Formats: sequence, structure tokens, C-alpha cells
Amino acid sequence: MLDIKFIRQNKDLMKEVVKNKRINLDIDELLGLDEKRRELIQKTEELRSRQNKLTKDDIEKGREIKVTIKEMETELKEIEKKYQELMLIVPNVYSSDTPVGPDERGNQEVCKWGRLPRFDFPIKDHIQLGKDLNLIDLERGVKTAGFRGYYLKNEAALMSLALIWHCVLKMKKRGFTIMVPPTILREFALIGSGHFPFGREEIYQIANPGKLADGNKISETLFLAGTAEPSLLAYFSGRILESRELPIKVCGFSPCYRSEIGSYGKDTKGLYRLHEFMKVEQVILCANNIEESNRYLEEMRAVTQEILEELKLPYRVIQICTGDMGAGKFKMYDVETWMPSRNSYGETHSDSNLTDWQARRLNIKYRDGNEKKFVYTLNNTVIASPRILIAILENYQQKDGSVKVPRVLQKYLGISRIK
Repeated sequence: MLDIKFIRQNKDLMKEVVKNKRINLDIDELLGLDEKRRELIQKTEELRSRQNKLTKDDIEKGREIKVTIKEMETELKEIEKKYQELMLIVPNVYSSDTPVGPDERGNQEVCKWGRLPRFDFPIKDHIQLGKDLNLIDLERGVKTAGFRGYYLKNEAALMSLALIWHCVLKMKKRGFTIMVPPTILREFALIGSGHFPFGREEIYQIANPGKLADGNKISETLFLAGTAEPSLLAYFSGRILESRELPIKVCGFSPCYRSEIGSYGKDTKGLYRLHEFMKVEQVILCANNIEESNRYLEEMRAVTQEILEELKLPYRVIQICTGDMGAGKFKMYDVETWMPSRNSYGETHSDSNLTDWQARRLNIKYRDGNEKKFVYTLNNTVIASPRILIAILENYQQKDGSVKVPRVLQKYLGISRIK
């Protein structure tokens, strides 16, 4: 959400942002509702002021004003509802160095790291490796959980947990508060993070939310989180922080759930695109300052790169263009890891600066002297599993059918090779 004053003062800019981010929003319609809304509020206040000044002899006049006020309040209620709906889909502006493009074809490569592996034998994909080494069972996963279901077994299960633990410890050493946040969320948390209304179809809604202590059914609609980001942000909703508390750095580990409605027909085999997975997510709340927030964006990206370099996995960093970055993003990177069976890089991490777009929705402020300002928020994928296992299994496969364990994970698994 943006400040309506900013939208009024930068109408042409916002039209350009809406166009380049491919948001279905008419800025003129929004500003028209805003003008009508302010006009009705002003007239209502004027009528109330007149009403309060009437004497006991002006009974008829008082009744007329009361009816008029009621009519205006009814009209204002309808306008306010539509106005708020449109305000929720107003996109954030994007940084001056963000590429302008209609979709992922407009994304730009920033850097690469690592040598791509060369194999002197026919390679296997992670699905075949999983079968041969008794690490992954997709058939039983589908039987149990339906489409995109899976089981991780043996060393694959241990490696997934090792990755999570390694990354959590790393974030703890970097001064992040470690959290295991809720994954069942109220609607406000998803509206606040910007996952609603845009990605509503990607979020699972709980059909049977349970009962209260008195036995009555819970009437409130609840949802399953697709990332720890909404719950980490909602932890601070409605708060006024002190400037000395900033930056606030939190890191959450949680299971994640996504319907993947928007990816119909894509990556239907294997572990790349799943309905449920585990993820470590970092979130930073910082001062209302572009330079400072962009510095944290780069620091978070460096964490991701450090992890992949520890794993000795080739990767590249992509700066996301306007048409692919989402409504709330000011600046965004994806980090893609090399996956031999795809003969390409696959997205494994995402790093975003949303300035005060989320903070306004969740009303998270801090005191800066005598002034109250909205914080800036950022988020980044520290690790997501099991997708990262695709890259590890395929890059570390050996001619004899075994898979080497990355050196950084050997201390957790107690082995150097999966046979």
C-alpha cells in the first residue's frame, strides 16, 4: 500500500508503474473515488457541525440534516469499500535500476559463480538417483498425498534436516532472532504481507478450522502459509518501535504450503514444484531509508551466495524486471542454482526490498525524533528444501551411481558418500 498523497502527487508515475508491473488498476478511477470520498467526509462533518449548533426550535431542520447525513454515510461506506479494495492493489514503485520488461524474459543476469560440472558418463536426474539410492519415493507420495506428493527417505531426509539446521545456526551467528512461527494464519497477515489479494489462489484455505473452547465452531476463515514471511511480519503489526531497536532481524523456520495453481503444467515431475516443503526465511525491518534498505538487500543476497558457495553449487543471480517482480517489490533478485538434468539454472532463492509497502498495510511504525515513520521491510530465502536437493544430488553424482555429500554437510550426516 502507498500513501494516497503520494499517488495524487505522482499520478503519471503511478500510471507508468501500473503499466510496467502489469497490474489491473485504473489510477484515474482510484483518484476519482478518493476525491469523492474526501468531499463526502467534508460535507458530513460540515452538516454535523450545523446540526450541533441548532436550537430546540429547529427540530424539523435537525431531522432533515439527520436524514441527509445518513444518506451520505451510506454512500461513503460504499465508496470507502471500493476505495480500500483498489488501494490494496496499488503497486509499489520500483528502483531506478530495475529492468523494465513484461515477464521473466526481461530479467537480467547480475553475476555467476562456480564451474558447471562435466560428466564423463550418462547422468541421472534426481528422480532416478532417488529411486536407485532409496532416497525419494514419488509414487508412494502421490498415493498418500495426491499430485506432487513425495517422501524423503534415509540420507535425503537427513540431508534436508542438515541443511535447515546449518542455515538456522548461520543466521543465529549473524544476530537474527530465530523463530518457529505459526503456519495457520488469519486473513490480515496475508493482506499485510501482500499475498492477498494478488496470490489468493495460491494459498490453501482451511475448510474445517475447528472449535472454540466452548464447543462452538470457529467461524473465522484461516489459511495455510506459503512462507514464514507473513507470520514474521504480522508479529510486529500495529506496533510503534523505537529507532534504537532498528534494524530488527528475524529468521523463521516453517513448513510451507502452496497450491501452485498458477504453475499448471509446469515442472510436474520430481521435487522442483511442490505443494508442501520446508523453508528458512529471513526478514529485516529497518529505518525508512532507501540506501540503508538496499544495503540490507545486498547483505541478505550475500548470505544466500555464501550458503551455495559452501555447498560448492554453481549459481547465478538474476535481477527481476518490472513485469515479473510482483506488486509490492521495490527491488528484487532471484538466485538460481545449476541443475544438470534441466541443463539450466533453477530458482532456489528470492531476495526482495519492499520499502514501506508492507509496513503501511500492517501499520508498523517507529519513532524518529518527534516523527512517526513506517519501517521498511525486506525478506530473503535462506534455504528451501527439498528443491535444493535436486542441485545437490545431480551435481554430486558419481560414475558408480553414488552421490558425494557436500563437505559442509558431512559433519551432520556422518558420511561422505551416499551409496
